Amino acid sequence: MTQSRNDADVAFIKALAELLNQNELSELSVKRDYGENDSLNVKVSKLGSQILMTQAAPSAQPAPQPQTASAPKTEIPADPAQHPGAVTSPMVGTAYLAAEPGSSNFVSIGAQVAEGDTLMIIEAMKTMNHIPAPRAGTVKRILVTDGSPVEFGAPLMIIE
Repeated sequence: MTQSRNDADVAFIKALAELLNQNELSELSVKRDYGENDSLNVKVSKLGSQILMTQAAPSAQPAPQPQTASAPKTEIPADPAQHPGAVTSPMVGTAYLAAEPGSSNFVSIGAQVAEGDTLMIIEAMKTMNHIPAPRAGTVKRILVTDGSPVEFGAPLMIIE
């Protein structure tokens, strides 16, 4: 397998992970055929706020390696919690992107935020806790879905 095809497969898997988040899906499975006895099978699953990726390939061809810390350098680390612009959850609870059902979200991708602006609410023990922006910047990624459970320290958003 050539390096350029490996790079294309990594880009393809990243695109699938973003599709999963943008469309609030829990799982996505795709088979990409390159020719006889040569294909890439990818399954992207969401467990809470984490995305899990598995790959399988026919035994005739070596399986492409999943993206890890040793993968080619990219702008966004494989683990969003390691991103310098990551906003992490200060508590365990349920994340809400809007003040109430049917209203618009506090922020969206591409939105400019100032330090202290409310990014979302985390409900913990029937208390609504506003999560403020720790710094000014642009919302690059929203890593949780509305109503999803979050753990302490889980990445919620990327602000650059």
